[in-house]
Amino acid sequence: MATNVGKLLRLDGEVALVTGGSRGLGLQLAEALGEAGARVFLTSRKASDLEDAATHLRKLGVETGFAAADAADTRAANTIVAAACEAFGRVDILVNNAGATWGAPAETYPLAAWDKVMNLNIRGVFLMCQAAANAGMIERRRGRIINIASVAGLGGNPREMATIAYNTSKGALVNFTRALAAEWGRHGITVNALAPGFFPTKMSSGLLDAWGADKVAAMAPLNRLGDDDDLKGAAVLFASAAGKHITGQILAVDGGASCVVAA
Repeated sequence: MATNVGKLLRLDGEVALVTGGSRGLGLQLAEALGEAGARVFLTSRKASDLEDAATHLRKLGVETGFAAADAADTRAANTIVAAACEAFGRVDILVNNAGATWGAPAETYPLAAWDKVMNLNIRGVFLMCQAAANAGMIERRRGRIINIASVAGLGGNPREMATIAYNTSKGALVNFTRALAAEWGRHGITVNALAPGFFPTKMSSGLLDAWGADKVAAMAPLNRLGDDDDLKGAAVLFASAAGKHITGQILAVDGGASCVVAA
């Protein structure tokens, strides 16, 4: 007999580790996983932000732990995963949300900025996946990895945007997701990615202010920006038993913007 759909989407007893989880999209994803029943462990660079986020989640009834660390640091991944395992015993779901961007023309793009973006957005994700897998996902033959890519990794930009390292890193993350899914499927680990379009966040605030939110929203067929709920259902699908036969997939959550062919 088939399982009830509501039960398939539940995460009761699961442990979710969310990087960059103290605000913005990361906190929204943490809310979703926690409301579905998961215990949530957050990490980001600032302890004060994590304390505020943990207080917020606990008020929602979500069992929450956290550790401050820089996900771009080579040594941080093992430390973060070890802290999550110490708090909750294991990591079942890894959400790689921590990310950075930097705007500058390609011809004058600073090498230090390129390295900063690439180290966090792709190298750091690789290290987090490796640490989580070696901390028990492979041994238990079960795990869910959700990478937060971007529609910027699916193609180029409007001419006014100069974010060559960000686009490159997110394009790399798209194919990293596919390659890792192919390699780790034999371990029972699914690897998928969400590719958000424009959401009002601290990272996008400068562009939204410069262009105007209405202009940016008009780029999408649905004529709107993403809101606080638009990533939640997709994240729970990828994290839960409802998504156990989905791996190596990139889901654009962008109001349809990525399906529009430029004139």
